Amino acid sequence: MTQSSTAHTPAQEQARAQLTVPAQHPMVTVLGSGDSLLRVIEKAFPAADIHVRGNEISATGDPKDVALISRVFDEMMLVLRTGQPMTEDAVERSIAMLKASDNGESDGQETPAEVLTQNILSSRGRTIRPKTLNQKRYVDAIDKHTIVFGIGPAGTGKTYLAMAKAVQALQSKQVNRIILTRPAVEAGERLGFLPGTLYEKIDPYLRPLYDALHDMLDPDSIPRLMAAGTIEVAPLAYMRGRAQPLFTNVLTPDGWRPIGDLQVGDLVIGSNGEPTPVLGVYPQGERDIYRVTAQDGSWTLCCGEHLWTVRTASDKRRNKPWRVLETQEMIGNLRAAHARRYELPMLTAPVQMPERDVPMDPYALGLLLGDGCLTGSTTPSFATEDPELAEALEASLPGVAVRHKSGPDYVLNRIKSPGDVITLENPVTRVLRELDLLRTRSHSKFVPDDYLYNTAEVRLAVLQGLLDSDGGPVTQKDRTCRIQYTTTSALLRDDVVALVQSLGGVAYTRRRAAEGRRPGLAKGREVGYRYDAHVIDIRLPEGIEPFRLPRKRDKYLAAGGGRPMRFIDSIEPAGREETVCIQVAAEDSLYVTQDHLLTHNTLNDAFIILDEAQNTSPEQMKMFLTRLGFDSKIVITGDVTQVDLPDGTKSGLRQVQDILDGVDDVHFSRLSSQDVVRHKLVGRIVDAYEKYDTTHGTQNGAHKSRGKSGHKGK
Repeated sequence: MTQSSTAHTPAQEQARAQLTVPAQHPMVTVLGSGDSLLRVIEKAFPAADIHVRGNEISATGDPKDVALISRVFDEMMLVLRTGQPMTEDAVERSIAMLKASDNGESDGQETPAEVLTQNILSSRGRTIRPKTLNQKRYVDAIDKHTIVFGIGPAGTGKTYLAMAKAVQALQSKQVNRIILTRPAVEAGERLGFLPGTLYEKIDPYLRPLYDALHDMLDPDSIPRLMAAGTIEVAPLAYMRGRAQPLFTNVLTPDGWRPIGDLQVGDLVIGSNGEPTPVLGVYPQGERDIYRVTAQDGSWTLCCGEHLWTVRTASDKRRNKPWRVLETQEMIGNLRAAHARRYELPMLTAPVQMPERDVPMDPYALGLLLGDGCLTGSTTPSFATEDPELAEALEASLPGVAVRHKSGPDYVLNRIKSPGDVITLENPVTRVLRELDLLRTRSHSKFVPDDYLYNTAEVRLAVLQGLLDSDGGPVTQKDRTCRIQYTTTSALLRDDVVALVQSLGGVAYTRRRAAEGRRPGLAKGREVGYRYDAHVIDIRLPEGIEPFRLPRKRDKYLAAGGGRPMRFIDSIEPAGREETVCIQVAAEDSLYVTQDHLLTHNTLNDAFIILDEAQNTSPEQMKMFLTRLGFDSKIVITGDVTQVDLPDGTKSGLRQVQDILDGVDDVHFSRLSSQDVVRHKLVGRIVDAYEKYDTTHGTQNGAHKSRGKSGHKGK
């Protein structure tokens, strides 16, 4: 469109603009059917004279009005050039935007054409786009910020536009899942007493979210996406879970601690083996609990909504990322063609713990726990068929000589110095007493805590000593090499499993009963078994050397160690318990729970929408915000004038504006009655109520105050 002439007559303060519509645009698209669009413009500028002849439009009147009319037609042409039709509503909004910019009410950075042609999502023959300047800025804020609050009256498109951005992010693979939630305030604690299934009970509160989803996605695909956990729709109260019982152990740099004892700022161990701080601790009340067991026998307890990072064989084959599923989503779906379906992640590096002083070389301790005599009734001794181990033991024990006695037997003698008295204690005996290992026998040995919770180097050295003495590589045709260790001590069995798991490996245990076993031979005579034997099959990650003894090490390396793997084997109900959930700062949100299982409860790679947020309490709002995971986005919508909370309960949406004001990467988008995209009357009703509240607010407050005082006096 071109402006052909402009005139200005000082006496009448009038101007004239003549505009030419390009031939490729039929005039009906510019003026509207029955000149409906032209009438909208004439109504907005009643003092101006607008005439149409052919493809030329002229406007005469106040210079300010004429300039605005010219800009309106220019913006209309820009929109029409994109192939998008103009509507009466779009023309009205364009005029409102231009007038606001001209009056200094907005900065004018965005033109009406930029607002009206911004496509968010095209679905089922329709395009979803912002219709007002504030809506465009709201949508832009969602792109630019991690957390966005959309605050404004009903009908301003807060939830609908957020939903469109969520679907867009899912389709473009920016996120792996969409989570939609809103508080079901009216039901409150009475929800459990309403008739019907859970979904029937909560459906009325979630229906607006379902309706928006059906506008944007193929209805047939929605049940599949929800069944796969790609889309989750749930009341806020049902999103709070993802918890474990208070007594469940979580690994910290100082050892295991009950999750219920943790506080914000405490350190726990993440999937990379390094400490990560706890960012949030949220009591969850009493919940139904499930026992999640892996195929290696490791297990832990959690609620049905607790989150697990898993992958299937298909995911692995197609090089797809790990997925996040709730415990309850996997129940009844744990097998695929008789194979376990869900693989669990392993530690990517050994657990890092602070160094502790130890009184004996850890490798030497491992050798003595494996093949040493620690009873204290005689001089400490050691039995081995490998002289290299005796030499290594002597090299690791200062002040001790390992003297060969006969056959496989060696004695650990104190090296005497001139002037020593005969009553001096053997150094090995002294250390064993210090470690509470003196007088332990084969069925009662254990690894002291100072070695069990020490650096990875110390833990590996202990394990190497144990495996060099009582373990060995096991090779099978067409299979990678595993390590087998045997002990009659249940305590030592558990400690060996813990050492293996803390280094990133897996350990399978089985028991060989003493009763009924064929007796062994000692110097040609039969010797029966007094204690059950515990056999441990071990797989360690690449780079972890299980042996120092050359013959065992060479055999293991030649066969090639296998990659440790864990799969979920069973999920079974385990009663009800008081629970708590934690959030950690680790990038993948994983932390080490019982038996070195990796789990988490933070929502990563998700687009999360909290609707009707004015009905959250301050505690709920904090809980929700601190559940934010990595590569996720949160949009919170609400209308602070429509709070339905019980008397005396503050709105979390009102409070959070003061708390987070100015926090980086958090944005507050405010919409008004001018942004209502429903029936025009809705905007007028909103304005009328705002005017009434402003005029009568103080008076009503006084009435309420007097009413409360009178009630108390009765």
